[in-house]
Amino acid sequence: MSGHSKWSTIKHKKALTDAKKSKVFSKIASLITIAARRGGDPDKNPALRTAIEKAREVNLPKENVERAIKRGTGEIAGATLEEVVYGAFGPGGVAVLITAITDNKNRTLAEIKKILQEHNSKFAEINSIQWMFRREGADWIPNSPMKIDDENTKKELTALYEALDDEQDVNEIYDNTGD
Repeated sequence: MSGHSKWSTIKHKKALTDAKKSKVFSKIASLITIAARRGGDPDKNPALRTAIEKAREVNLPKENVERAIKRGTGEIAGATLEEVVYGAFGPGGVAVLITAITDNKNRTLAEIKKILQEHNSKFAEINSIQWMFRREGADWIPNSPMKIDDENTKKELTALYEALDDEQDVNEIYDNTGD
């Protein structure tokens, strides 16, 4: 019975969970770095305080949090991270707002456009989408939510969101479906 080693099974499962955890850790560290630009004191910076709370929820090590804060305040040199917002029209005409944290806007834009093209969606200029949303705190809320009844459209949207979420630089995805 070759290939049925218990250790081999454990090793593969651990590799998958570690990869997922690493992805979450790097996204939250990027959030902390962006928030720390406005000040490294969580008592005076509510965005940083919220990002640190998210880090605690996923058990991000304290050293990683401190390193991300130092990178954001400029104490540690490193790649400069920027927060960017992109717009798209998804399946069924759904407006999609994509926020990303990246060190290379051109690469991120190309990757997002590729994902959109693969999932029956079109990239749109941010001004053609942004008016459909209002900013409440750190979130974007649709001004007039639309209802999606078609099951195929729902499946296409779910596949699009999963593909976008798998992209390392994508931070949040908002749409005007009201769900």
